[in-house]
Amino acid sequence: MNDFTYYNPTKIEFGKEKEKNIGQYLEQSGIKKVLFVYGSGSIKKSGLYDRIVASLEKNNIEFVELAGVVSNPVLSKVNEGIKLAKESKVEAILGVGGGSVADSAKAIAAGVKYDGDVWDFFINKAQIIQALPVFTVMTLSATASEMNSNAVVMNDVTKQKFSISSVLVNPVISVINPELMATVTPNYLAYSAVDIIAHSIEVYFTASLHPNFNSRIVESIVKTVMETTEILIQNPNDYDARGEFAWAAIQALNGLTPAGTAGGSFPNHMIEHSLSALYNVAHGAGLAIVIPAWMKWYKNQNIKQFERFSREIFGEQSVDAGIEKLEAWFAKIGAPVTLSDANIPRDGIEALAENAYETAKVWGMDKVYSTDVIAEILEKA
Repeated sequence: MNDFTYYNPTKIEFGKEKEKNIGQYLEQSGIKKVLFVYGSGSIKKSGLYDRIVASLEKNNIEFVELAGVVSNPVLSKVNEGIKLAKESKVEAILGVGGGSVADSAKAIAAGVKYDGDVWDFFINKAQIIQALPVFTVMTLSATASEMNSNAVVMNDVTKQKFSISSVLVNPVISVINPELMATVTPNYLAYSAVDIIAHSIEVYFTASLHPNFNSRIVESIVKTVMETTEILIQNPNDYDARGEFAWAAIQALNGLTPAGTAGGSFPNHMIEHSLSALYNVAHGAGLAIVIPAWMKWYKNQNIKQFERFSREIFGEQSVDAGIEKLEAWFAKIGAPVTLSDANIPRDGIEALAENAYETAKVWGMDKVYSTDVIAEILEKA
């Protein structure tokens, strides 16, 4: 096992109706005014908005609203939030929604405390040295943004989808009530499942050192996600399955699984970000396309771990059989598994590869993933 430092400052409040306590959590943290960030308005239809507002008012928390965060969050909305937060002199950011809302809240929190362009953080031009505190109430589990230091945003001018990472934007408190996730549509349940699996297996396959303990955690997460996804497709209101799904999602990317590993990377995310940026593909849908293609291209570079995956997850001895079964499972739950499934033409591969290569350079992966290599992977899709 490699040397490591593990620190996660986020407090999880997990359980039924805990969203009604968000005002109390803010008050206990010394917060008096927040920027309330949310998405398209579904929280108003479900009644969650009213419960959040009632909790804020009960605890004398002032708030200003930023609505309209989209599923592939964009820089222009983040900049709108930064401007509003500065003008309103808020003391914290409250995100209520899915990972896109949480990511937008984090970027706003960092941008409020910076005199320059918040995009500087995404292109490694500047480092985050301070940020407003972030709080979240989650309505969808996938990204683990509710308990990690990461945020992904697309620059809607340059069409680059980049990320930031700083413990300073870890949420102070995140509320996880599985009941709030029962209205997630079947397709977004599928996309969420794929995203969680991607978070689990990228380092699992690419690390030069991956201890057995870490591999077993990853395999447990993948099995749990697959089992609970199938239960939830049949019964979206199964609280226990929804709860296990949500908790597995968090463990997949809260820093636990890579602790003690060495040399891991996230090539599937690097490539997929371009599908989202250029074709507005849902993130999990894009990953379902990229992952099997990348596995077919990469398998021989870590054959023993691929053999282990096939054996532990699917009971197969053949690497190819394991890849085929994962791809088939993605298709079974309703995710696209080819570029054509997502209406992405073959002649779009060159532009996708060029766009992804820009991400590879920012992430320090360009020596392995040239435009030609990325195009070769996408050809397998």
